[in-house]
Amino acid sequence: MADTERLQGSIPPVVTPIRAGAVDYDAYAGLIEFQVTHGSHGVLVNGTTAEPSTLTLEERNRLVEVAVEAAAGRVPVVAATGSQSYAETEALTDHAVRAGADALLIVTPYYIRPPQRGLVRYYLELASRHDVPWMIYHIPGRTAVSVTLDTMRELRDRSPGFVGMKHAVNDLGFVSECLGALGHDFRIFVGLEELSFPMMTIGACGLMNAVGNLQPGVLAEMCEAVWDSDLAQGAALHQRLLEINQAVFYDTNPIPMKYMMKKLGILQTNEHRLPMVPATPELERRLDAVLERAGLLEGKAA
Repeated sequence: MADTERLQGSIPPVVTPIRAGAVDYDAYAGLIEFQVTHGSHGVLVNGTTAEPSTLTLEERNRLVEVAVEAAAGRVPVVAATGSQSYAETEALTDHAVRAGADALLIVTPYYIRPPQRGLVRYYLELASRHDVPWMIYHIPGRTAVSVTLDTMRELRDRSPGFVGMKHAVNDLGFVSECLGALGHDFRIFVGLEELSFPMMTIGACGLMNAVGNLQPGVLAEMCEAVWDSDLAQGAALHQRLLEINQAVFYDTNPIPMKYMMKKLGILQTNEHRLPMVPATPELERRLDAVLERAGLLEGKAA
């Protein structure tokens, strides 16, 4: 598992460009290049910000292939391969492994609210099929199920490939408990923008934040400031991002993000698939004001 040392820092969940209803794979490759050249430490494919539940399995699989090809080994590619269906998760995971993903991020199955023993069996069955490092995507606000510390311990004991989690919960205490129980080499990525800096200071190894689509350089700098023990610089960068972090959630993610990316020329189209829809005119004006106060309308995104 030596490759897990590369799993750290800012690994943004890249949005999925849609043009005339179809996934724009060329534009997606361009977004991967944008992340690499602007300092991101990796890329996450098919995260929540990518609207994966609106995509077909074939589209999700193709996005992984495009990302691996575009990244060309320069940064790790983490593939999010979870679904509410075990069969779909198995198919997505198997394909990501074959495509060359460096790690897997598997969300807790949503909607069905399984018991903890079901989660353990679910993850162990998937892990038995490959030797790629894998992480849990813990986002109970969207999945309606939490993972307990006992479940994490059991998975850590029984699956050598279980190396971490993306923690999208407003719970710093659970982070400390996990690191204490599972070891400080357990990789915890921050999934809530406003907790990026605080969670890293208590041991999180990096970020998987939607705002990285807009400001990859600043997020990478903040991670590096924490690694360098320059907490004053880290705090300053965190404060600089504060309003943009908040703006990401002015509506359901990634509605605000896609609008802001198009406004700054990072994304050529601002399309979603139903039931997701573009920003309203009122939201657009509110987001324009955020970008103006951040000084981003005067130049390119950092």
